[in-house]
Amino acid sequence: MDDKVKYEMEFVIHASPALLYTYISTPSGLSEWFSDNVNSRGELFTFIWDGSEEQAKLLSKKNGERIKFRWLIDDEDDASYYFEIRIQVDEITKDVSLMVTDFAEEDEVEEGKMLWANQISSLKQVLGSA
Repeated sequence: MDDKVKYEMEFVIHASPALLYTYISTPSGLSEWFSDNVNSRGELFTFIWDGSEEQAKLLSKKNGERIKFRWLIDDEDDASYYFEIRIQVDEITKDVSLMVTDFAEEDEVEEGKMLWANQISSLKQVLGSA
C-alpha cells in the first residue's frame, strides 16, 4: 500500500459555531450534507452513498470544536490515517472557518480536495450561507 499524504483545507462559513458543530458531529447533521444517510452505534458510524456504505470509527471529538474519524478500511491496514473537521473562529474578526484535514494517495489529493469542496458547498447550502 502506498503511503497517503496529509492535506488540509479551510472553508469560511457564515454560521454560528454551535450550529455548525451539530452538522459535523451528529448522524442527522452529517446526513444533511456529507452522505445520503448516516447511522451510528457508539463509536461506529456508517456512511451511506447511493447504496454503498463505508464505516468509520469516531476517534475523538471536542464539544463545539472538532470531530475526528478513521475509515475502518484504514483501521484494518493498521494505518494512522484519519479525517478531521474542526471549527475555527478568528478571535479578531469572529469569522468562522471549517478546517478539514484528510489523507489521500499522492495522485488523488486534488480529487480529494474537489470532493471536500463539493461536500462543504452542500453544507453551505443547507446552512443557507452559500
